[in-house]
Amino acid sequence: MLYTSQQTASFATYTFRHLRAEQNDHVLTLTLDRPEKKNALNPTLLNELAFALAYAHYEKEVWLVVLAAVGDVFCAGMDLKSLSAGERQEETVPPPSGPVRLAELLAGLHKPCLARVQGAVYAGGFLLIGGCTHVIAADTATFSLPEVKRGLFPFQVMASLLEIMPARTALDLCLRARTLSATEALRIGLVTEVVSPDDLEKAVERLAEELKQYSPTAMQFGLRAFQQLKSLPVDQQQAFLYEQFQQIQQTADAREGMTAFLEKRAPTWRGE
Repeated sequence: MLYTSQQTASFATYTFRHLRAEQNDHVLTLTLDRPEKKNALNPTLLNELAFALAYAHYEKEVWLVVLAAVGDVFCAGMDLKSLSAGERQEETVPPPSGPVRLAELLAGLHKPCLARVQGAVYAGGFLLIGGCTHVIAADTATFSLPEVKRGLFPFQVMASLLEIMPARTALDLCLRARTLSATEALRIGLVTEVVSPDDLEKAVERLAEELKQYSPTAMQFGLRAFQQLKSLPVDQQQAFLYEQFQQIQQTADAREGMTAFLEKRAPTWRGE
């Protein structure tokens, strides 16, 4: 995280420029709100996302995050014009402690993150959906990496894609700049569910409600272990996972879950 828990403690007092934040019943919904620029990511929006994701990471009452957008485009990627030297950016949150790299921020969230994709996703927008645990898309949404048409290459996106699909499939997307339909994106694993535009919001709500029935502590343990496994040699992974299982049994949620099972009742999670 690029912010400390102390910095994000006053999250509710901040007014964002390009991001809407709404917290309700353990769900933090972050909505890209720059439709006039196709929700392209400029430094202000990147910092706001970094601040909000850090808050979600630290805040006990946030069990999961929903990423959404307004307008016809979910995200057009990086706003190259706004990144040009000399263009003034609006400071709405404290400066982050380092460069904002979306894939790293989402990997460090350690909580379920649901993307609600209502429109097209281009270029760096793939970093948002690639870092989510679930991506629910309208059947009218499209997905494209046009960088090679501009003499560029989606380096960071390529790394995200390699986490969720075979290498040849990821390279094909990067090299051919094809536009995928939502159905095609589902087939290759970029999207986890496709619904009609009218059903999109309800589908995300259903999934969020389902996830809220389970232990937030258990999911955080699991997602953190998933990320940590990547840096461990194969011969150390099972020992690490064994230790994680020993630790999770000591949590309040684990004790509650096992007690509820024996008492044949629904558990009451504390997120501890």
